Amino acid sequence: MKIHILTLFPELFSVFRVWSIVGRTIEKGLLTLEPVNIRDFTTDKHRQVDDYPYGGGPGMVMKPEPIYKALNSVKEDNSTTIYLSPQGKPYNQEMAATLSKEEHLILLCGHYEGVDNRIIDNYIDMEISIGDYVLTGGELPAMVLIESIIRLIPGALASEESFIEESHFNGLLEHPQYTRPRVFRDLGVPDILLSGNHKKIEEWKRYKSLETTYIKRSDLLEGQKLSPEDKEMLLKIKEKIKDKNS
Repeated sequence: MKIHILTLFPELFSVFRVWSIVGRTIEKGLLTLEPVNIRDFTTDKHRQVDDYPYGGGPGMVMKPEPIYKALNSVKEDNSTTIYLSPQGKPYNQEMAATLSKEEHLILLCGHYEGVDNRIIDNYIDMEISIGDYVLTGGELPAMVLIESIIRLIPGALASEESFIEESHFNGLLEHPQYTRPRVFRDLGVPDILLSGNHKKIEEWKRYKSLETTYIKRSDLLEGQKLSPEDKEMLLKIKEKIKDKNS
């Protein structure tokens, strides 16, 4: 996969490119990640990338010409161009899985009051938001997208199970995790995890995944295709919580 980031602050990605899974994926040859400095495509001596908005209003708007030139410098026939925007479609694991199958992504990071809308209307394939809150620019959202996408590329992680069992991959939250020591401040690890009975352990993990999802994010269960066993577990979970609260 190839990813280009159109940004006013390419230096923010210098550490990100060598960090953890991102750096390892690049080392394995599975990813090419290149920031593109939009200022390099200005034509004036001040390298101006923004101007006052027509019609008035606070702040500055990113000019269309440098963005257009930066985009065209990397755009290919198989490119998908994404603008990180609070007005975009809310990002989720399903979108990450879809984007992980793309060959070339171009991520446009806005700044100031955003970008000239002629860029959005004519040169953007998708607008994506990582949440209903305001950030200074699109660089942090771009990092969120990149990290969530590349971990789904075959070979990026040491084991496919690493992401298959993670929260949201199968639509549910992940089961609780424990490690050594076996007892911490008189708090022990669930006995089932020490039993060596792999079938019972998998059943426990599924039960706890359903329970955690029901308690913390019950909205994720809507529309989920649950097996008869899952439905039976969920019924027990609801009865358990009802009894606890009564």
